[in-house]
Amino acid sequence: MTDLDIDLVLVPVDGSEESHEAVDYAIALASEYDASVHALYVLDEDVVRAIDHGVVDESEVADDSEAFTDSVARRADAAGVSHSNSIANGFSTSVKTVHPGSVVLDTAEELASDFIVVPREPVSGDPGEVLGKAAEYVLLYASQPVLSV
Repeated sequence: MTDLDIDLVLVPVDGSEESHEAVDYAIALASEYDASVHALYVLDEDVVRAIDHGVVDESEVADDSEAFTDSVARRADAAGVSHSNSIANGFSTSVKTVHPGSVVLDTAEELASDFIVVPREPVSGDPGEVLGKAAEYVLLYASQPVLSV
């Protein structure tokens, strides 16, 4: 059996039910290996464009993402797992190669993550559920081990 050396588990989230499940797996994994969890809240292109055009209030999006990351913090604290979080746009209007998958992998490299837990594609396809688009890309190109839940 391979002895894994895991210090940081990255879990990209988008507020979906699948993200909640991924967080639970990430916390369990971090607990098992005495590691930390970092929740990366990835904003969908439609959400960011809506903010830019004044269709959606930025403070509402901020409140939603903060509520989700607060939920992550409560669950991590309950499990005795240290945690952190950040937020990122899952796209770029100026660089075509920037998309949710590349944002997740770039963050994993920047943070020196040892493991990634990524949610599978949501069934509903609701706006804001961006990570389903990223899961396959992350599985194909990550240099870290990846668990898709």
